Amino acid sequence: MTSGLPILVIEDDPILGPAVVQRLRLEGYAPRLAPDGAAALKSLRAERPVAVISDIRLPDMSGEDVFTRAIDAVGLVPTFFVTAFGDISQAIRLVKAGAKDYLTKPVDIDTLLLRLREVCEETRLDGANVELGKAPAMKGVENILRRVAPLDLPVLLLGESGVGKEVAARFLHGLSPVADKPFVAVNCAAIPKELAESLLFGHERGAFTGAVARREGLFEQAQDGLLFLDEIGELPLDLQPKLLRVIQEGTFLPVGARGEKRFTGRIVCATHADPAAAIRAGRFREDLYYRINVVEVTIPPLRERREDIPLLARRFLAQAAMRFGLPERRLDPVALQALEGYDWPGNVRELRNRMERAAALSDGEVLGVADVFPEDGIVRDAPAADAPGLDDAVDQAARRRIEAALREAGGNKSEAARILKVSRTTLWKKIRQFGLS
Repeated sequence: MTSGLPILVIEDDPILGPAVVQRLRLEGYAPRLAPDGAAALKSLRAERPVAVISDIRLPDMSGEDVFTRAIDAVGLVPTFFVTAFGDISQAIRLVKAGAKDYLTKPVDIDTLLLRLREVCEETRLDGANVELGKAPAMKGVENILRRVAPLDLPVLLLGESGVGKEVAARFLHGLSPVADKPFVAVNCAAIPKELAESLLFGHERGAFTGAVARREGLFEQAQDGLLFLDEIGELPLDLQPKLLRVIQEGTFLPVGARGEKRFTGRIVCATHADPAAAIRAGRFREDLYYRINVVEVTIPPLRERREDIPLLARRFLAQAAMRFGLPERRLDPVALQALEGYDWPGNVRELRNRMERAAALSDGEVLGVADVFPEDGIVRDAPAADAPGLDDAVDQAARRRIEAALREAGGNKSEAARILKVSRTTLWKKIRQFGLS
């Protein structure tokens, strides 16, 4: 079923763009046309489409630029690229980074529509093809989110900074009945206290000094979609009763307004802090906590879902190479082993940052341990006399991986050997070699 599904067409050709939009409309879609990258990004933020059809060459930026910026803004959207200038290396880059297809002009519109219908069918099946991760810990989170997605219940996402709470919120939104409605996210810790009420609820013209025009708040922007309030524990105490009213009554009052406005969307909150401790300290209202915590989901740290590290690392690397206009980057086996053995205190955010830095600063297409962990001093442009060599680099990576496996296995050597895919004898030798207890 395609009726009413939003499709974003990014095309600057004054004939081709409207023609594609007209054909999509005849097929039952709800297409929107953006003539350049800036308009496309604005449209993406206003309403997340089911799919994007994008030209590569645009007046203000490339289709690749729009694609990578869209990932940061609204997550990965199924995207079909079309261009009159076929480039195999570019096509490979885009598909590896998550694009659905790369087509050359003149496009066979029937083939494109067939692929588009497949994407829409995947969406209709409640995201059956979408995964949050391969690790068992993430499968548990995914199962809970799938069960609550169709239900209009407040959800509280817990977990350390950088674990991907917004990714989980977008996953929930994508499976919900309002997946085609806006997804609006805000980090409450980043809002200046004096601007918080205006940013959330909006204000009328003349409501205060400097309010020269009416401004929509985030609740109004979210409409009947999903509003994601990250770091909810940092919301100013005087605004918490107003948020409680939105949840209970479905209404809010913009600053300076005489009448209330309705909010019919869904609220999902997140925090890395302990809500109970914030309540005891008087920083968070207990009644608000119970209203936002109807369904509580804890996102595990990356060190507890190591099976996802290779997939995430390769994806971030492909996206970074595409964003920076670089040749394809790949990780050598030792670097990948080092990534799997690292504890990731910054979680997925740190992994992404490391991949972007490595892609940008490495000289070659194959990245080693020193590219990913340059602070270890394993390899330098002008190496110090006492800098470790390749053998030491391998040992450091192996040691980290063994320590991680032992932690994951709770100290059980047989289980650790199974995780590492080595014999128990080999594991014992390595434990003695590295002096591990």
